[in-house]
Amino acid sequence: MDFTNQNLAVLFEFGGTTIYLTQTLLATWIVMGVLIVFAIVVRIKLSKFKAIPTGFQNVVEIMVEAMDHFTINTMGESYRHYGAFFFGMFAFIISANYSGMLGLRPPTADLATTGSLAITIFLITHATGIKRMKLGYLKGFVQPNVIFLPINLIGEVSNLLSLCFRLFGNMLGGVIILGLAYQMFPFLLGFVLPSVLHAYFDVFAGMLQAFIFTVLSMTFIVQKGSKK
Repeated sequence: MDFTNQNLAVLFEFGGTTIYLTQTLLATWIVMGVLIVFAIVVRIKLSKFKAIPTGFQNVVEIMVEAMDHFTINTMGESYRHYGAFFFGMFAFIISANYSGMLGLRPPTADLATTGSLAITIFLITHATGIKRMKLGYLKGFVQPNVIFLPINLIGEVSNLLSLCFRLFGNMLGGVIILGLAYQMFPFLLGFVLPSVLHAYFDVFAGMLQAFIFTVLSMTFIVQKGSKK
């Protein structure tokens, strides 16, 4: 194990086994913890919500309605139930992307995180296709001829890889560039330039990549659900 790995945060012995905790893992726990606490607070306050929303209730309803409308407009009314899933996924991705502004290593800059998200979407897309089209969905892989089966399978894997590496590459690139900026520039310039870079890579690119991942995921699911 390379102890100079910059992603390594903590290591300790437990029962004769060395346990490695990476910055990615710790940042993921923090992001998950914040989102879980937020969900618990919303659940507690839910019983006190009023017909005319104000304050915190207004913010929550705006977020939920925005994702609900976006899901319907992107996927269609029959896919409306996916809104809750994509709300959670989008919240995790954008929170993970923005965690870099708090001095954490964004979990989405780790291939394990983006790979897990992509695999989840991959499984959901094909489960949706099978649920909606039964055996007709599987026949689509050998159309227009059985010799196209390998090509069709490669196409499915390419969708998985594109989701995974697009998010991973953009976020890791931001981490690397920001790290270089802090190391290479004098103190005063290093204070101004990284702030500009943070505004782009964390705020703008973080929002953009979360949006792109969500839209592509929705598109893949709809395509599989209506595959001929």
